[in-house]
Amino acid sequence: MSVRILIVPGLHNSGPSHWQTLWEHQYPTAHRVNQRDWDDPRLEEWADRLEHAILKSPEPVVIVAHSFGCLVTAHAASRRELPIRGALLVAPASPSRFNVINAMPRRRLPFSTTLVASWNDPWLTFPKACFWAFTWGSRLIDLGAAGHINDEAGFGRWPLGEQLLQQLLTEKTSPAKTDFGSTPDESYLKNFTISY
Repeated sequence: MSVRILIVPGLHNSGPSHWQTLWEHQYPTAHRVNQRDWDDPRLEEWADRLEHAILKSPEPVVIVAHSFGCLVTAHAASRRELPIRGALLVAPASPSRFNVINAMPRRRLPFSTTLVASWNDPWLTFPKACFWAFTWGSRLIDLGAAGHINDEAGFGRWPLGEQLLQQLLTEKTSPAKTDFGSTPDESYLKNFTISY
């Protein structure tokens, strides 16, 4: 089955040497979801554009999101059922930083997700990345001290990221829709151990 890859950048877009842009040029089925103003992150507007791109795709989609784009993806997926096969969520930005914390879903997302996080990401602490991975039912990938996992942090084509994308593209099934039954909070992290 053919799958469309939707590239969902964050604030200020992804430049020519960013791995998202390199992948966009590499994969024939990859398409960037463009925004009206990359310097004005409006969650609803950006989610509308992502939803439009998903619904007009003739194939199921796998989303490759970075930073604020991860928040856009989670929010769009929480508004209505969409034909999303999976999502690679890399270095999510802090919802609080953009005043969109209340718009973030507090349940497992209804498709396979892999969340990639860094210990020293200036846009989101690692414990909070763990919290969102747990909340959304994501497979958590710990990159160690990798900054914001972008070109400025030394990530070019990023082969490991491509491997993670390939895993999502080749998965045959998506997880069932599951609600944890309660809203988790960050206090659980005090006794939560990450396996490296």
